[in-house]
Amino acid sequence: MTTGSRKNVIANRYEVVQHIGQGGMADVFRAVDTILNREVAIKILRADLSTDAVSILRFEREAQAATALAHPNIVEIYDVGDYKGHHYIVMEYVPGRTLKQVIKARGPLLPEEAVDIMKQLTSAVAEAHSRGIIHRDLKPQNVIVKADGSVKILDFGIATAKGSMQLTQANNVMGSVHYLAPELARGEAASPQSDIYALGIVMYEMLTGDVPFKADQAVQVALKHMKEPLPSVREINPLLPQPLENIITRAAAKDPKQRYRSCDDMWRDLSTCLREERRNEAKLVLRDETAEKPAESTQKQPEKAKPETTRRSNSTDRSGKNKKKKNEDKRPLRMIIGLIAGIAAAALLLTLVGTGVIRFGPKMVTVPNLEGMTISEARDECDQDGLVLDSRDINYILTVDTEKGKIISVDPEIGSSVEEGTSISVTVSSGIGVYVEDFAASGMNISEAEAYISEKYKYVHLTIVEEASETVEPGHIIRQEQLAPGYLFDPQSAGSITLVYSAYPSITIPSDIIGKQIDEAVAQLQAMHLTVHASNIDVTSMSQEELDQLQVGVVIRSDPEPGTQYTQKETNYIVLYYY
Repeated sequence: MTTGSRKNVIANRYEVVQHIGQGGMADVFRAVDTILNREVAIKILRADLSTDAVSILRFEREAQAATALAHPNIVEIYDVGDYKGHHYIVMEYVPGRTLKQVIKARGPLLPEEAVDIMKQLTSAVAEAHSRGIIHRDLKPQNVIVKADGSVKILDFGIATAKGSMQLTQANNVMGSVHYLAPELARGEAASPQSDIYALGIVMYEMLTGDVPFKADQAVQVALKHMKEPLPSVREINPLLPQPLENIITRAAAKDPKQRYRSCDDMWRDLSTCLREERRNEAKLVLRDETAEKPAESTQKQPEKAKPETTRRSNSTDRSGKNKKKKNEDKRPLRMIIGLIAGIAAAALLLTLVGTGVIRFGPKMVTVPNLEGMTISEARDECDQDGLVLDSRDINYILTVDTEKGKIISVDPEIGSSVEEGTSISVTVSSGIGVYVEDFAASGMNISEAEAYISEKYKYVHLTIVEEASETVEPGHIIRQEQLAPGYLFDPQSAGSITLVYSAYPSITIPSDIIGKQIDEAVAQLQAMHLTVHASNIDVTSMSQEELDQLQVGVVIRSDPEPGTQYTQKETNYIVLYYY
């Protein structure tokens, strides 16, 4: 039997737990993958769109686009399929709030927070662009912020890939209008710069608490993106560092050619924007490409003086000879001065090299101790030391003693000497796990194991299976499946475990025990692996005639009665009554 019913199961694998969201095309549910013991999110195409070819193709494109990507800041796709006419995508379940919800709840974010989130987003979008995939709908609603500050990009539903057909007409604008690049509003094709524009608007919203352009109708917002200059974030909050505004200005330029060439370029600018040396950076003002070029100057350049060809007078010749002689007299002095200057320059050079101001080889730095830091803290530490934290390949593992989100190891090794600019890889705790009990070796019976799992593994789905065994004591665990003994897992996450236990003996209580000697009847039932209690019968209410008919030491009756089907469990027993 099982401890609970499985009502909503998709493809005989995904057990639906809760409805968690709804979009224009699909519903999203939290579910449990009963095979791989993990919590997942399932996006299911709405029933009214299940026969619409364009909707199905767009839904499939989302799966294809996201499946091609592997990045810690992009939600991972696990499975796609069609179950009883319903198209579904199974993806990583990410607990947390959308960036839009965070901004609404808190208002403008701190510059450090905004920059950290933007670096994660640009890193993720750079990976998509490197695969030829343009998201086209980047917005805070499509970004999940986890408790540890890391983010995940969702929803590649209208993404485009190289060589893919267009799903919209040329004049049909896709994406959210508040983050829409001007060229998309004009009906032009999407490009990496379109995503960069959206990232600039997202950064603007994080630092100000609101989008830059608003109007009653979507078309009015689109026109503002096309024609109106982007408001200054520093006019809203003068305390913001100028480099932050410059990044937004560059990313959200009206002309795609004036934006960052790539998300990698934007990431590099974000990596240094809060450094002290950039605090006094000048305001970025982009040139207006549409302005008329100034007329070319028609003023003629003065003619070069013609070389003098006339013979100079004898007096001039004599003067020249005298000057030449004076110059020859000064030549040794000049040589001495030049030699002294050369020696001084060489000494200065040696001093600068010795003190490390000038280097002829690569600058070497020491890998800092990042253990125990969050990703955000480690990025700042690496930036200060001239190193680069590799945020595209972070390894997350469960630990037995390290808080979730903290770094547990670093590569290259802490304290080692590396070239400036070296990429640093880190392994981060995904939470504190527990080792799964070996229930077969624990000595627990099935009832004790069931109570233990209910208390310790609150989100684990337990299945109990009975199996006949001649070697394992009835009611005790023969083996466990799915969550194996010694496996380290997160007790706060969903999972499944199956316990196979030795079947309890089930018999029909024999009728011939009545009238037998009590010792003989007890031995007969014990030989059948049954638990038996012998008890004297209560004779206080019997008449003398009834007492005279009783035989000493003989079974008078049993509980349960003879002929009853009986299963021997730990707490069950048969009572034999005798006089």
